[in-house]
Amino acid sequence: MEAIDEKKAEYWLKKAAESFRGQRAFKLFQEGYNCSQAVALAFSDLIGMDEKLLVRMTSSFGGGMGRMREVCGAVSGMSFVAGALYGYEEPGAAGQQEKAAHYERIQELAAEYRAINGSIVCRELLGLATQGADQPVPEVRTAEYYKKRPCGQLVMLAATIMEDYIENHPFDGIVL
Repeated sequence: MEAIDEKKAEYWLKKAAESFRGQRAFKLFQEGYNCSQAVALAFSDLIGMDEKLLVRMTSSFGGGMGRMREVCGAVSGMSFVAGALYGYEEPGAAGQQEKAAHYERIQELAAEYRAINGSIVCRELLGLATQGADQPVPEVRTAEYYKKRPCGQLVMLAATIMEDYIENHPFDGIVL
């Protein structure tokens, strides 16, 4: 884990408390959606995709990619939203410039998340020592589960970062 930028963390936590999309992602996580689904669903109106399909498409990214505890599902959800709204289409040399710009965007979003959380890796965010797959069966979501997991706050922060990015980088004439 990297050092947390306390000033950025304080800024984003304050912003998240007032963020429509951040609060929506938090509530969706509390309803039982995984981290990636909660973040993606918070932007479903902008993505313009059937919500059931959106939920299925992002279902694999929970638990750090199928509960392997790799890249945080909230970061994957944020990346999914960025791809849906800003992604490139042209393959090969024709799309090289757009591809590079999009990868830069994803790295920028991930860097902001890392600065306020210390990592983008699920196992590190959860304080798990071992690398590799966890048991594939997710824990039952109880009040105790929500108390010991930072995931609700993490999805709220990821959605807030994405919301801020969209506000500062309108796409196709849409401004939040």
